[in-house]
Amino acid sequence: QVQLVESGGGLVQAGGSLRLSCAASGRTSSVYRVGWFRQAPGKEREFVVAIGWSGGRTYYADSVKGRITITRDNAKNTVYLQMNSLKPEDTAVYYCAANIGSPGTYYSSGAYNYWGQGTQVTVSS
Repeated sequence: QVQLVESGGGLVQAGGSLRLSCAASGRTSSVYRVGWFRQAPGKEREFVVAIGWSGGRTYYADSVKGRITITRDNAKNTVYLQMNSLKPEDTAVYYCAANIGSPGTYYSSGAYNYWGQGTQVTVSS
């Protein structure tokens, strides 16, 4: 079992920044990849970014490239999502997710085995 807890969401004006955190606990040695997804009201959950837990390889959705940076601190079992130049369309609940075992497809929510409870990000215009 892997437990994930997100934090750092909030209300920010367009153009502002937020840093989200995803703290992992439990069998973190089994984690292969950590991803962030988001879901806006009335929309499907969409992939944002992912990072390899050991090697640190990163994968970004085109919609966030250049504005969002994912990093990890393995000593703290924490993944960070630095979001800059935020837009109103970034408003959503942001979820972190962990993939264990076989990697699967990094942008597919079905490839992730454990999910956090989500943190709300609201960007006002």
